[in-house]
Amino acid sequence: MATVKSPLLSQPGAVPAEGADEGVAAHYGDIFREQRALADGTGLVDLSHRGVLTVTGEDRLAWLHLLLTQHMTELPPGRATEALILSANGHVEHALYLVDTGDTVWAHVEPGSQEELIAYLESMKFFYRVEVADRTDDIAVVHLPAGSIAEVPETPGTTETVVVRETPHGRDLFLPRERLESYAAANGPLAGVLAYEALRVEAHRPRVGFETDHRTIPHELGWIGTAVHLQKGCYRGQETVARVQNLGKPPRRLVFLHLDGSEVHLPAAGTPIRLAADGEEGRQLGFVTTSARHHELGPIALALVKRNVPVDAALIAGTTAASQETVVEP
Repeated sequence: MATVKSPLLSQPGAVPAEGADEGVAAHYGDIFREQRALADGTGLVDLSHRGVLTVTGEDRLAWLHLLLTQHMTELPPGRATEALILSANGHVEHALYLVDTGDTVWAHVEPGSQEELIAYLESMKFFYRVEVADRTDDIAVVHLPAGSIAEVPETPGTTETVVVRETPHGRDLFLPRERLESYAAANGPLAGVLAYEALRVEAHRPRVGFETDHRTIPHELGWIGTAVHLQKGCYRGQETVARVQNLGKPPRRLVFLHLDGSEVHLPAAGTPIRLAADGEEGRQLGFVTTSARHHELGPIALALVKRNVPVDAALIAGTTAASQETVVEP
């Protein structure tokens, strides 16, 4: 699938992101200023590379209820939620960030993942009265931080309504793509995805493809309660969720790391985690998933470690000293 390239990459100072976030700006010249702006509730983040899909039809909520980990049948219009699609073995495959408008469910997903996701959804339609559409080409996602006073734009002369998904972390706007440049010009300053990711790491929020691998289950990342509803069943992978919930023993757990600030380089994703007492030759107990430089906390990271790693143990990420904060209880 071709990368969706944002027109905001032509803005002064824009440096293109690489990897999973290719197509939007990593930053616009000052990463820490951009972070501070978002933390203060100003500016916006261009997430127009993310996949967008809609589900319409009178059976949309009942149908999604059968497929997703989240309770959907009584989701009121305008209430944001998130949900997962699991494999038959309970491993995380997709995360959807959702809102229902009363006649349409809107969702954004990881860049480039929408085609595979839509193919799965189409295969599960059966007799349900639903329609699934890929809206990535005509709809851009824009993130406004918590506390932002930016207004939701009108769309005169069009039938497309700007959809807002409001969460404790801010508002996600589903904006007609042709309005992206004008909206950004009126509601800047712009912040790149590096600033957005640093605040995501600070908030301990997992991301598919970053904190997940081929065997990740929801309990390991703290998705129980936010993306998984424990009082429903009948979705693919539910047996694994129920078994782990009842036994209380996920094999790994997400931790937040404060990294040694004297190091020049951040440990890359996949960097081994070991006990500091054992040194670089010790047994690997986990790995870094995302690292970032934070405007107040300095270098930080999320990591997955074995469940039985002591919560007060001093760790090293590669050669970098790291102290941990518990995200998921062992």
